[in-house]
Amino acid sequence: MAKGRKNGLYSGISEELSALMRTGWADTERHDLVPDAQAPYAAARRAALSARFPGERLVIPSGNLKTRSNDDSYPFRAYTGYVHMTGDQARDCALVLEPRADGGHDAHCYQLARDSRDTDEFWIGYTAELWMGRRRSLAESELVLGLPCRDVRTLADDLAASGVPTRIVRGVDPALEAAVATDEDRDDELEEVLSDLRLVKDDWEIGEMRKAVDSTVRGFTDVVGELSQAVATSERWIEGTFFRRARLEGNALGYGSICAAGEHATIMHWTDNDGPVRPGELLLLDAGVETHSLYTADVTRTLPINGTFTAVQRKVYDAVYEAQEAGFAAVKPGAAYRDFHEAAQRHLAARLVEWGFIEGPAERAYELGLQRRFTMAGTGHMLGLDVHDCAHARNEEYVDGALEPGMVLTVEPGLYFQPDDLTVPEEWRGIGVRIEDDLLVTADGHENLSAGLPRSADEVEEWMARLAG
Repeated sequence: MAKGRKNGLYSGISEELSALMRTGWADTERHDLVPDAQAPYAAARRAALSARFPGERLVIPSGNLKTRSNDDSYPFRAYTGYVHMTGDQARDCALVLEPRADGGHDAHCYQLARDSRDTDEFWIGYTAELWMGRRRSLAESELVLGLPCRDVRTLADDLAASGVPTRIVRGVDPALEAAVATDEDRDDELEEVLSDLRLVKDDWEIGEMRKAVDSTVRGFTDVVGELSQAVATSERWIEGTFFRRARLEGNALGYGSICAAGEHATIMHWTDNDGPVRPGELLLLDAGVETHSLYTADVTRTLPINGTFTAVQRKVYDAVYEAQEAGFAAVKPGAAYRDFHEAAQRHLAARLVEWGFIEGPAERAYELGLQRRFTMAGTGHMLGLDVHDCAHARNEEYVDGALEPGMVLTVEPGLYFQPDDLTVPEEWRGIGVRIEDDLLVTADGHENLSAGLPRSADEVEEWMARLAG
């Protein structure tokens, strides 16, 4: 029986209550479930993973609940590699690929089975079904996921009982890690390959990315329509407006929204979102909707709060827009991944030399990285199940690799003039501009998935005026 709360109001359970709780429950087994649309794609991903590790057992946990305080936990999000390989999002699970003699693998998904009504486990404890909600039965999961499922409570013993060479993704489920003897470097290689295999999205994943971006476009439109309320309150109104769209159409946010007005726009990861929203200043909104399948968009627009850019704001905005156009032109199959970053950064370096903020010539300034005082970050990243997807992929496959059809990445140049930067004129200080779009690499170039949002300064002003009525 689970340990009770220290300061709970009930000191125990009578035999009569226990007997009462175990009786009178209907059979809720579902017989109307169908395989998930993602199941055949997940099977193909598992086959690709299997081919990389013949003769070895692979263990990919989903993760556990994390305590926020006392008996309250943070919202659960399954480990990305597990989701990608199964299509499942349940907690306390693991995908296990058992090696076969022919070099392939048999896949089993170890799941937390339904609580038995023959004991008190289904209503006692903070993770019991009566508290947390109904889980799928093993038979139901087998049908939905398209692979055999076993009770996860036997997994630690199953792993410890066999001498099969094993790799496990570390840092996800400490109890499972303790049940097997593995090598950390070899385990790291498993996580690298799981990231590698997400670099090129399959057709199903691309469909999910389109959903995420389309919902995000609607979320940005919501924000512009409610800017007057934000002016009357704070950045939190903007945060809440976008969050409403994310929860209405998806699972949640793909990451913490950046709702940065005024000089907050110069802070790359401003997420406090508690500052004033003042006409005459800029709003940098960086936000993305995460779909129910956990794929996320990542889009940024910088907007004049009163609907019209000032002369200096427009000069900065146009420079960033032109840099993004240069980055766009470099996104095509066969191009080096770094090309779009270098094209955008070279353009911004040239503008900064032209304005007299860094010493030229422009190419020398770029080679020395002088523009980074004002550009700060790289110009993009892979996108998918994680906002910074494939982060553990090998360098030769990612940052030092080439673009392929099916890859999805962001192109997001920016310029940030800090409010205390004495190297620029006073009227430039506190201006931050970033423009970010989500691009799908295609067979003959790229598609801007977020093209539904305006990008040029004129288009932004016209869009805002139209939404204002």
